[in-house]
Amino acid sequence: METYTTDDALTVMGFGKFQALVLAYAGMGWVAEAMEVMLLSFLGPVVREEWNVSPQDESILSSVVFAGMLIGAFTWGFISDRYGRRTVLLLSTLLTCGLGFLSALSPNYFCLLALRFFVGIGVGSGHVFSSWFLEFVPAGNRGTWMVIFSFFWTIGTVLEASLAWVVLSALSWRWLLALSSLPCFLLLPFFRITPESPRYLCAQNRMIDARLILERMANANQAALPLGVLTYHGETKNDYITNTSEDEHLIPVREKEYTPVNAVSSKSGAIAALHKLVSHNLLRSTLLLWFVYYASSFAYYGIALLTSQLSDVNKSCSSDLISEMHQKDGNLYKDTFITSLAEIPGLILSALLVDWFGRKATMCCLMFACCAFLGPLVLHQNEMLTTMVLFGARACGTGGTTVLCLYAPEVYPTSVRSTGVGIATAIGKIGGVVCPLVAVGMLRSCHQMAAVLVFELVLFLAGVACILFPVETKGREMD
Repeated sequence: METYTTDDALTVMGFGKFQALVLAYAGMGWVAEAMEVMLLSFLGPVVREEWNVSPQDESILSSVVFAGMLIGAFTWGFISDRYGRRTVLLLSTLLTCGLGFLSALSPNYFCLLALRFFVGIGVGSGHVFSSWFLEFVPAGNRGTWMVIFSFFWTIGTVLEASLAWVVLSALSWRWLLALSSLPCFLLLPFFRITPESPRYLCAQNRMIDARLILERMANANQAALPLGVLTYHGETKNDYITNTSEDEHLIPVREKEYTPVNAVSSKSGAIAALHKLVSHNLLRSTLLLWFVYYASSFAYYGIALLTSQLSDVNKSCSSDLISEMHQKDGNLYKDTFITSLAEIPGLILSALLVDWFGRKATMCCLMFACCAFLGPLVLHQNEMLTTMVLFGARACGTGGTTVLCLYAPEVYPTSVRSTGVGIATAIGKIGGVVCPLVAVGMLRSCHQMAAVLVFELVLFLAGVACILFPVETKGREMD
Protein backbone atom coordinates (compact mmCIF):
# COMPACT_ATOMS: atom_id res chain seq x y z
CA MET A 1 0.00 0.00 0.00
CA GLU A 2 1.38 3.41 -0.98
CA THR A 3 1.49 5.97 1.80
CA TYR A 4 2.56 9.59 2.19
CA THR A 5 3.10 11.97 5.10
CA THR A 6 2.17 15.61 5.58
CA ASP A 7 5.75 16.57 4.70
CA ASP A 8 5.48 14.60 1.46
CA ALA A 9 2.23 16.38 0.57
CA LEU A 10 3.64 19.83 1.36
CA THR A 11 6.75 19.14 -0.71
CA VAL A 12 4.66 18.08 -3.71
CA MET A 13 2.22 21.01 -3.48
CA GLY A 14 4.82 23.65 -2.64
CA PHE A 15 4.17 27.08 -1.18
CA GLY A 16 1.10 28.59 -2.84
CA LYS A 17 -2.03 30.67 -2.36
CA PHE A 18 -3.22 28.61 0.61
CA GLN A 19 -0.01 29.18 2.58
CA ALA A 20 -0.05 32.85 1.60
CA LEU A 21 -3.43 33.24 3.32
CA VAL A 22 -2.12 31.43 6.41
CA LEU A 23 0.91 33.73 6.33
CA ALA A 24 -1.30 36.83 6.21
CA TYR A 25 -3.42 35.72 9.18
CA ALA A 26 -0.51 34.57 11.35
CA GLY A 27 1.47 37.65 10.32
CA MET A 28 -1.29 39.97 11.50
CA GLY A 29 -1.16 38.16 14.84
CA TRP A 30 2.53 39.00 15.06
CA VAL A 31 1.87 42.62 14.08
CA ALA A 32 -0.54 42.83 17.01
CA GLU A 33 1.95 41.26 19.43
CA ALA A 34 4.80 43.51 18.26
CA MET A 35 2.68 46.62 18.72
CA GLU A 36 1.62 45.63 22.25
CA VAL A 37 5.25 44.94 23.23
CA MET A 38 6.70 48.03 21.52
CA LEU A 39 4.05 50.08 23.30
CA LEU A 40 5.95 49.56 26.55
CA SER A 41 8.81 51.77 25.32
CA PHE A 42 6.45 54.76 25.24
CA LEU A 43 3.84 54.00 27.89
CA GLY A 44 6.11 54.03 30.94
CA PRO A 45 7.51 57.58 30.60
CA VAL A 46 4.13 59.24 29.82
CA VAL A 47 2.30 57.38 32.60
CA ARG A 48 5.08 58.32 35.04
CA GLU A 49 4.51 61.97 34.27
CA GLU A 50 0.69 61.83 34.44
CA TRP A 51 0.38 59.83 37.67
CA ASN A 52 3.73 60.80 39.19
CA VAL A 53 4.87 57.22 39.74
CA SER A 54 8.39 56.32 40.85
CA PRO A 55 11.03 54.82 38.50
CA GLN A 56 10.57 51.48 40.27
CA ASP A 57 6.81 51.53 39.63
CA GLU A 58 7.47 52.54 36.03
CA SER A 59 9.62 49.45 35.50
CA ILE A 60 6.88 47.29 37.08
CA LEU A 61 4.55 48.22 34.21
CA SER A 62 6.81 46.45 31.71
CA SER A 63 7.51 43.59 34.10
CA VAL A 64 3.83 42.73 34.70
CA VAL A 65 3.24 42.54 30.94
CA PHE A 66 6.12 40.11 30.56
CA ALA A 67 4.92 38.17 33.59
CA GLY A 68 1.58 37.78 31.79
CA MET A 69 3.39 36.73 28.62
CA LEU A 70 5.32 34.13 30.64
CA ILE A 71 2.09 32.57 31.91
CA GLY A 72 0.44 32.89 28.51
CA ALA A 73 3.32 31.32 26.60
CA PHE A 74 3.21 28.13 28.64
CA THR A 75 -0.59 27.97 28.92
CA TRP A 76 -1.32 28.61 25.25
CA GLY A 77 1.34 26.08 24.23
CA PHE A 78 -0.29 23.32 26.25
CA ILE A 79 -3.81 24.27 25.09
CA SER A 80 -2.57 24.29 21.51
CA ASP A 81 -1.21 20.73 21.74
CA ARG A 82 -4.26 19.51 23.66
CA TYR A 83 -7.19 21.29 21.96
CA GLY A 84 -5.78 22.56 18.67
CA ARG A 85 -4.03 25.56 17.18
CA ARG A 86 -7.27 27.29 16.11
CA THR A 87 -8.59 27.29 19.68
CA VAL A 88 -5.59 29.32 20.80
CA LEU A 89 -5.77 31.67 17.82
CA LEU A 90 -9.34 32.62 18.78
CA LEU A 91 -9.12 32.79 22.59
CA SER A 92 -5.85 34.70 22.70
CA THR A 93 -7.07 37.20 20.12
CA LEU A 94 -10.26 37.88 22.09
CA LEU A 95 -8.29 38.37 25.31
CA THR A 96 -5.67 40.65 23.76
CA CYS A 97 -7.95 42.95 21.81
CA GLY A 98 -10.66 43.15 24.49
CA LEU A 99 -8.48 43.96 27.47
CA GLY A 100 -6.06 45.97 25.34
CA PHE A 101 -8.89 48.33 24.46
CA LEU A 102 -10.24 48.42 28.03
CA SER A 103 -6.81 49.36 29.38
CA ALA A 104 -7.16 52.69 27.55
CA LEU A 105 -9.97 53.49 30.01
CA SER A 106 -7.92 52.73 33.15
CA PRO A 107 -8.86 55.14 35.97
CA ASN A 108 -5.61 54.62 37.91
CA TYR A 109 -2.17 53.04 37.73
CA PHE A 110 -3.14 49.87 39.61
CA CYS A 111 -6.00 49.18 37.20
CA LEU A 112 -3.66 49.77 34.25
CA LEU A 113 -1.17 47.26 35.68
CA ALA A 114 -3.89 44.62 36.10
CA LEU A 115 -5.30 45.04 32.59
CA ARG A 116 -1.88 45.06 30.93
CA PHE A 117 -1.03 41.85 32.82
CA PHE A 118 -3.96 40.09 31.14
CA VAL A 119 -3.02 41.63 27.79
CA GLY A 120 0.40 40.05 28.35
CA ILE A 121 -1.26 36.66 28.82
CA GLY A 122 -3.03 37.09 25.48
CA VAL A 123 0.11 38.28 23.70
CA GLY A 124 1.95 35.23 25.05
CA SER A 125 0.33 33.19 22.27
CA GLY A 126 2.66 34.63 19.62
CA HIS A 127 4.70 31.42 19.37
CA VAL A 128 1.53 29.47 18.48
CA PHE A 129 0.96 31.77 15.47
CA SER A 130 4.50 31.12 14.22
CA SER A 131 4.39 27.35 14.84
CA TRP A 132 0.96 27.14 13.18
CA PHE A 133 2.32 28.89 10.09
CA LEU A 134 5.48 26.75 9.93
CA GLU A 135 3.39 23.57 10.01
CA PHE A 136 2.04 24.50 6.56
CA VAL A 137 5.44 25.27 4.98
CA PRO A 138 7.53 22.73 2.98
CA ALA A 139 10.85 21.82 4.62
CA GLY A 140 13.04 22.96 1.72
CA ASN A 141 12.45 26.69 2.13
CA ARG A 142 11.10 26.90 5.67
CA GLY A 143 13.96 29.15 6.79
CA THR A 144 13.31 31.75 4.13
CA TRP A 145 9.57 31.83 4.81
CA MET A 146 10.12 32.19 8.56
CA VAL A 147 12.25 35.25 7.90
CA ILE A 148 9.57 36.65 5.61
CA PHE A 149 7.01 35.92 8.32
CA SER A 150 9.16 37.84 10.81
CA PHE A 151 8.80 40.97 8.68
CA PHE A 152 5.32 41.25 10.15
CA TRP A 153 6.90 41.76 13.57
CA THR A 154 9.04 44.53 12.13
CA ILE A 155 5.98 46.09 10.53
CA GLY A 156 4.36 46.08 13.96
CA THR A 157 7.31 47.75 15.69
CA VAL A 158 7.69 50.44 13.02
CA LEU A 159 3.93 51.03 12.97
CA GLU A 160 3.82 51.41 16.76
CA ALA A 161 6.79 53.81 16.77
CA SER A 162 5.12 55.89 14.05
CA LEU A 163 1.77 55.78 15.84
CA ALA A 164 3.34 56.88 19.12
CA TRP A 165 5.18 59.72 17.39
CA VAL A 166 1.90 61.07 16.01
CA VAL A 167 -0.61 60.19 18.72
CA LEU A 168 1.39 61.13 21.82
CA SER A 169 2.26 64.47 20.28
CA ALA A 170 -1.36 65.35 19.44
CA LEU A 171 -3.58 63.28 21.76
CA SER A 172 -2.78 61.09 24.78
CA TRP A 173 -1.51 57.67 25.79
CA ARG A 174 -5.12 56.44 26.09
CA TRP A 175 -5.61 56.94 22.36
CA LEU A 176 -2.35 55.09 21.72
CA LEU A 177 -3.57 52.08 23.73
CA ALA A 178 -6.91 52.01 21.96
CA LEU A 179 -5.44 52.33 18.45
CA SER A 180 -2.76 49.71 19.20
CA SER A 181 -5.48 47.11 19.84
CA LEU A 182 -7.02 47.48 16.36
CA PRO A 183 -4.86 44.85 14.52
CA CYS A 184 -6.18 42.18 16.89
CA PHE A 185 -9.78 43.13 16.08
CA LEU A 186 -8.99 42.66 12.37
CA LEU A 187 -8.27 38.95 12.97
CA LEU A 188 -11.74 38.12 14.29
CA PRO A 189 -13.80 38.34 11.04
CA PHE A 190 -11.43 35.93 9.28
CA PHE A 191 -11.23 33.29 12.01
CA ARG A 192 -13.96 31.10 10.47
CA ILE A 193 -11.87 30.38 7.37
CA THR A 194 -8.62 29.62 9.19
CA PRO A 195 -7.60 25.92 8.85
CA GLU A 196 -6.42 23.66 11.62
CA SER A 197 -2.86 22.39 11.23
CA PRO A 198 -2.87 19.06 9.34
CA ARG A 199 0.18 18.00 11.36
CA TYR A 200 -1.77 18.52 14.58
CA LEU A 201 -4.76 16.62 13.17
CA CYS A 202 -2.52 13.70 12.21
CA ALA A 203 -0.95 13.67 15.67
CA GLN A 204 -4.47 13.52 17.10
CA ASN A 205 -5.37 10.54 14.85
CA ARG A 206 -7.87 12.68 12.89
CA MET A 207 -6.59 11.52 9.52
CA ILE A 208 -9.81 12.26 7.59
CA ASP A 209 -9.85 15.87 8.81
CA ALA A 210 -6.16 16.24 7.99
CA ARG A 211 -6.71 14.95 4.47
CA LEU A 212 -9.60 17.41 3.98
CA ILE A 213 -7.27 20.29 4.90
CA LEU A 214 -4.63 18.99 2.50
CA GLU A 215 -7.26 18.71 -0.25
CA ARG A 216 -8.28 22.33 0.37
CA MET A 217 -4.62 23.26 0.10
CA ALA A 218 -4.20 21.30 -3.12
CA ASN A 219 -7.24 23.00 -4.68
CA ALA A 220 -6.07 26.47 -3.65
CA ASN A 221 -2.52 25.81 -4.92
CA GLN A 222 -3.80 24.10 -8.12
CA ALA A 223 -1.73 21.04 -7.28
CA ALA A 224 -2.40 17.35 -6.65
CA LEU A 225 -1.88 15.28 -3.52
CA PRO A 226 0.49 12.31 -3.68
CA LEU A 227 -1.10 8.94 -4.43
CA GLY A 228 -1.82 6.61 -1.54
CA VAL A 229 -3.00 6.83 2.07
CA LEU A 230 -2.09 9.69 4.40
CA THR A 231 -0.06 8.34 7.31
CA TYR A 232 1.65 9.78 10.35
CA HIS A 233 4.99 8.46 11.53
CA GLY A 234 5.23 10.56 14.66
CA GLU A 235 8.75 11.11 15.84
CA THR A 236 10.18 7.97 14.30
CA LYS A 237 11.73 9.74 11.34
CA ASN A 238 13.81 11.87 13.64
CA ASP A 239 14.88 8.96 15.81
CA TYR A 240 13.12 10.18 18.91
CA ILE A 241 11.60 6.70 19.29
CA THR A 242 13.64 3.71 18.28
CA ASN A 243 11.72 0.70 19.61
CA THR A 244 9.20 0.51 16.76
CA SER A 245 9.56 -2.04 14.00
CA GLU A 246 10.03 -1.10 10.37
CA ASP A 247 6.66 -2.61 9.45
CA GLU A 248 4.95 -0.52 12.11
CA HIS A 249 6.16 2.65 10.37
CA LEU A 250 4.13 1.76 7.29
CA ILE A 251 0.81 1.29 9.08
CA PRO A 252 -1.42 4.39 8.81
CA VAL A 253 -2.17 5.87 12.21
CA ARG A 254 -5.90 5.42 11.68
CA GLU A 255 -5.29 1.67 11.79
CA LYS A 256 -3.23 1.83 14.97
CA GLU A 257 -4.22 2.07 18.57
CA TYR A 258 -4.38 5.68 19.72
CA THR A 259 -1.42 6.18 22.06
CA PRO A 260 0.50 9.03 23.71
CA VAL A 261 3.11 8.63 20.95
CA ASN A 262 0.55 10.08 18.53
CA ALA A 263 -0.71 12.79 20.82
CA VAL A 264 -0.40 14.04 24.35
CA SER A 265 -4.06 13.82 25.24
CA SER A 266 -4.40 12.03 28.56
CA LYS A 267 -5.34 13.69 31.85
CA SER A 268 -1.66 13.92 32.67
CA GLY A 269 -0.90 15.46 29.27
CA ALA A 270 1.15 18.35 30.63
CA ILE A 271 3.32 16.03 32.72
CA ALA A 272 3.72 13.60 29.81
CA ALA A 273 4.72 16.46 27.49
CA LEU A 274 7.24 17.82 29.99
CA HIS A 275 8.64 14.32 30.50
CA LYS A 276 9.16 13.96 26.75
CA LEU A 277 10.84 17.39 26.54
CA VAL A 278 13.41 16.41 29.17
CA SER A 279 13.87 12.86 27.87
CA HIS A 280 17.37 11.66 27.00
CA ASN A 281 17.10 12.60 23.31
CA LEU A 282 15.71 16.11 23.88
CA LEU A 283 17.18 17.18 27.24
CA ARG A 284 20.24 19.01 25.94
CA SER A 285 18.30 20.84 23.24
CA THR A 286 15.56 21.77 25.71
CA LEU A 287 17.89 23.21 28.36
CA LEU A 288 19.93 25.18 25.84
CA LEU A 289 16.77 26.50 24.17
CA TRP A 290 15.47 27.67 27.54
CA PHE A 291 18.61 29.71 28.17
CA VAL A 292 18.87 31.14 24.65
CA TYR A 293 15.20 32.14 24.72
CA TYR A 294 15.81 33.86 28.07
CA ALA A 295 18.88 35.66 26.75
CA SER A 296 17.24 36.60 23.46
CA SER A 297 14.18 38.13 25.16
CA PHE A 298 16.34 39.86 27.76
CA ALA A 299 18.50 41.42 25.05
CA TYR A 300 15.80 42.24 22.47
CA TYR A 301 13.39 43.93 24.86
CA GLY A 302 16.30 45.46 26.75
CA ILE A 303 17.60 47.12 23.58
CA ALA A 304 14.13 48.51 22.90
CA LEU A 305 13.99 49.95 26.41
CA LEU A 306 17.58 51.23 26.18
CA THR A 307 16.56 53.20 23.11
CA SER A 308 13.85 55.03 25.03
CA GLN A 309 15.81 55.40 28.28
CA LEU A 310 19.44 56.20 27.39
CA SER A 311 18.88 59.67 25.99
CA ASP A 312 16.73 60.67 28.95
CA VAL A 313 19.07 59.12 31.50
CA ASN A 314 22.23 60.67 30.02
CA LYS A 315 20.63 64.06 30.48
CA SER A 316 19.29 63.39 33.97
CA CYS A 317 22.73 62.11 35.05
CA SER A 318 24.51 65.17 33.62
CA SER A 319 24.50 68.87 34.33
CA ASP A 320 22.74 69.75 31.07
CA LEU A 321 19.27 68.63 32.14
CA ILE A 322 17.45 71.96 32.02
CA SER A 323 18.91 73.20 28.73
CA GLU A 324 18.22 69.93 26.88
CA MET A 325 14.91 68.86 28.44
CA HIS A 326 12.76 70.39 25.71
CA GLN A 327 14.31 68.07 23.11
CA LYS A 328 13.55 64.84 25.01
CA ASP A 329 10.22 63.80 23.54
CA GLY A 330 11.17 64.49 19.94
CA ASN A 331 14.46 62.64 20.27
CA LEU A 332 12.74 59.68 21.97
CA TYR A 333 10.30 59.11 19.11
CA LYS A 334 12.93 59.74 16.45
CA ASP A 335 15.50 57.39 17.99
CA THR A 336 12.93 54.65 18.59
CA PHE A 337 11.63 54.94 15.04
CA ILE A 338 15.16 54.75 13.58
CA THR A 339 16.18 51.72 15.65
CA SER A 340 12.88 50.00 14.79
CA LEU A 341 13.85 50.29 11.12
CA ALA A 342 17.03 48.37 12.02
CA GLU A 343 14.97 45.19 12.12
CA ILE A 344 14.67 45.25 8.32
CA PRO A 345 18.42 44.77 7.57
CA GLY A 346 18.51 42.28 10.46
CA LEU A 347 15.84 40.16 8.78
CA ILE A 348 17.50 40.45 5.38
CA LEU A 349 20.81 39.31 6.87
CA SER A 350 19.22 36.32 8.58
CA ALA A 351 17.38 35.41 5.36
CA LEU A 352 20.67 35.34 3.47
CA LEU A 353 22.40 33.18 6.07
CA VAL A 354 19.82 30.83 7.56
CA ASP A 355 19.38 28.37 4.68
CA TRP A 356 22.99 28.66 3.51
CA PHE A 357 25.00 28.97 6.72
CA GLY A 358 22.65 26.93 8.89
CA ARG A 359 20.53 27.75 11.95
CA LYS A 360 23.18 27.25 14.63
CA ALA A 361 25.98 29.24 12.98
CA THR A 362 23.64 32.10 12.06
CA MET A 363 22.31 32.42 15.61
CA CYS A 364 25.80 32.25 17.07
CA CYS A 365 27.25 34.94 14.77
CA LEU A 366 24.33 37.32 15.30
CA MET A 367 24.44 36.96 19.09
CA PHE A 368 28.17 37.78 19.18
CA ALA A 369 27.68 40.69 16.75
CA CYS A 370 24.90 42.12 18.93
CA CYS A 371 27.23 41.84 21.91
CA ALA A 372 29.96 43.73 20.01
CA PHE A 373 27.61 46.56 18.98
CA LEU A 374 26.57 47.22 22.58
CA GLY A 375 30.22 47.46 23.74
CA PRO A 376 30.70 51.23 23.20
CA LEU A 377 27.68 51.97 25.41
CA VAL A 378 29.66 50.91 28.48
CA LEU A 379 30.70 54.58 28.45
CA HIS A 380 28.49 57.59 27.82
CA GLN A 381 28.37 58.40 24.09
CA ASN A 382 26.88 61.24 22.08
CA GLU A 383 23.38 60.86 20.71
CA MET A 384 24.40 60.01 17.14
CA LEU A 385 26.83 57.23 18.13
CA THR A 386 24.33 55.85 20.66
CA THR A 387 21.65 55.63 17.98
CA MET A 388 24.08 54.00 15.52
CA VAL A 389 25.24 51.24 17.87
CA LEU A 390 21.68 50.57 19.04
CA PHE A 391 20.69 50.34 15.36
CA GLY A 392 23.32 47.64 14.80
CA ALA A 393 22.47 45.81 18.01
CA ARG A 394 18.74 45.86 17.19
CA ALA A 395 19.43 44.49 13.69
CA CYS A 396 21.53 41.59 15.00
CA GLY A 397 19.18 40.91 17.90
CA THR A 398 16.19 40.74 15.57
CA GLY A 399 17.99 38.41 13.17
CA GLY A 400 19.08 36.09 15.96
CA THR A 401 15.61 35.97 17.51
CA THR A 402 14.05 35.23 14.13
CA VAL A 403 16.31 32.23 13.53
CA LEU A 404 15.66 31.03 17.08
CA CYS A 405 11.89 31.15 16.46
CA LEU A 406 12.50 28.99 13.38
CA TYR A 407 14.90 26.56 15.06
CA ALA A 408 12.83 25.66 18.13
CA PRO A 409 9.71 24.32 16.30
CA GLU A 410 12.01 22.29 14.04
CA VAL A 411 13.65 20.59 17.02
CA TYR A 412 10.45 19.30 18.64
CA PRO A 413 8.03 16.64 17.32
CA THR A 414 4.44 17.67 16.48
CA SER A 415 2.86 16.07 19.57
CA VAL A 416 4.75 18.42 21.93
CA ARG A 417 5.82 21.19 19.55
CA SER A 418 3.64 23.98 20.91
CA THR A 419 4.19 22.88 24.50
CA GLY A 420 7.96 22.76 24.01
CA VAL A 421 8.16 26.11 22.24
CA GLY A 422 5.64 27.53 24.73
CA ILE A 423 7.74 26.58 27.76
CA ALA A 424 10.88 27.97 26.10
CA THR A 425 9.02 31.17 25.24
CA ALA A 426 7.68 31.40 28.79
CA ILE A 427 11.20 31.10 30.20
CA GLY A 428 12.23 33.75 27.68
CA LYS A 429 9.63 36.08 29.14
CA ILE A 430 11.44 35.85 32.48
CA GLY A 431 14.12 37.80 30.64
CA GLY A 432 11.44 40.30 29.68
CA VAL A 433 10.39 40.60 33.32
CA VAL A 434 13.96 41.12 34.53
CA CYS A 435 15.27 43.43 31.79
CA PRO A 436 13.19 46.51 32.76
CA LEU A 437 14.76 46.33 36.21
CA VAL A 438 18.17 46.54 34.50
CA ALA A 439 17.34 48.85 31.58
CA VAL A 440 15.18 51.22 33.64
CA GLY A 441 16.14 50.70 37.27
CA MET A 442 19.95 50.65 36.91
CA LEU A 443 20.04 53.35 34.24
CA ARG A 444 17.91 55.76 36.24
CA SER A 445 20.29 55.17 39.13
CA CYS A 446 23.06 56.36 36.79
CA HIS A 447 24.72 52.91 36.54
CA GLN A 448 24.97 52.74 32.76
CA MET A 449 28.22 50.77 32.68
CA ALA A 450 26.89 48.03 34.97
CA ALA A 451 23.63 47.80 33.02
CA VAL A 452 25.36 47.44 29.64
CA LEU A 453 27.84 44.89 31.01
CA VAL A 454 24.93 42.73 32.14
CA PHE A 455 23.55 42.75 28.57
CA GLU A 456 27.02 41.96 27.20
CA LEU A 457 27.45 38.95 29.49
CA VAL A 458 24.00 37.51 28.69
CA LEU A 459 24.51 37.86 24.93
CA PHE A 460 27.99 36.30 25.04
CA LEU A 461 26.71 33.27 26.95
CA ALA A 462 23.81 32.96 24.48
CA GLY A 463 26.29 32.82 21.60
CA VAL A 464 28.20 30.03 23.36
CA ALA A 465 24.93 28.15 23.98
CA CYS A 466 24.10 28.30 20.25
CA ILE A 467 27.42 26.60 19.48
CA LEU A 468 26.47 23.80 21.88
CA PHE A 469 23.09 23.00 20.28
CA PRO A 470 23.27 19.26 19.39
CA VAL A 471 21.11 19.38 16.24
CA GLU A 472 21.27 21.35 12.98
CA THR A 473 17.75 21.44 11.49
CA LYS A 474 18.42 23.00 8.10
CA GLY A 475 16.39 21.10 5.47
CA ARG A 476 15.05 18.63 8.00
CA GLU A 477 11.41 17.44 8.05
CA MET A 478 9.27 18.56 11.00
CA ASP A 479 7.79 15.08 11.58
